[in-house]
Amino acid sequence: MPRSAPAPAPAPAAHRTTDAAAPTATELLDFVRRIAADTTLVDSLPLDPEGRTWVRLEGPGGSEAWLIGWPPGTGTGWHDHGGSQGAFATAAGRLREDSLAARLPTEGWKTLELAEDVDRRRQLESGDGRAFGAHHVHQVLNESAGEHAVSVHAYYPPLPLMRRYSRTGALLRLEQVERPEDWQ
Repeated sequence: MPRSAPAPAPAPAAHRTTDAAAPTATELLDFVRRIAADTTLVDSLPLDPEGRTWVRLEGPGGSEAWLIGWPPGTGTGWHDHGGSQGAFATAAGRLREDSLAARLPTEGWKTLELAEDVDRRRQLESGDGRAFGAHHVHQVLNESAGEHAVSVHAYYPPLPLMRRYSRTGALLRLEQVERPEDWQ
C-alpha cells in the first residue's frame, strides 16, 4: 500500500451495512460505486503531492474497503490480493488498470513466463468501476501529469496478504509478500 497515510477511519454511518452473508463481487462493485459518488467523503480525503494517501472504510458484509488518493504519476506495481475477490471504482480523475487474463498459481514459483495474449488494459474514468475474482493480478496507475485521482476499493475476505511482482516483458517475478501489518 501507500507510503504515507492518515489514520484509518470508519465509514460514515450512512455507508455502514450489517449484512451477515459474505458480499458478492456485484455487491462490492455496487458499494465502491456508491461511495465513489459521495463527493463529500471523496473531497474529505487529504491529498499528498508526493505519495498515495488512504483512509480505511467499513465495507459491506465484513469486507475491507479503502478510499485512496493517487498523485500524478503514481501506481501500485503488479500485485494480487491474496485470494480475496474485490472491486474498485474511480471517484475522481482517471486510472489505468493493466491486468493479466490468466490464473496464476499462488504457490511454488518465483518466475513465470506469460503467454502473449494475457495482457488486458482499461481506462477507468470518474464513475467507472470493475469487480474481479480471487486470482486477479494487476497494476493500477494514475498517468496524469498534473491531476490527482481518487478511488474506492473493497475486498472480501479482508486482505490476508498481497503478493508483489516485478515484470520485464513476458517474465513475471514474485518479489515480496506483504501482510496487513505492513500497510495498516
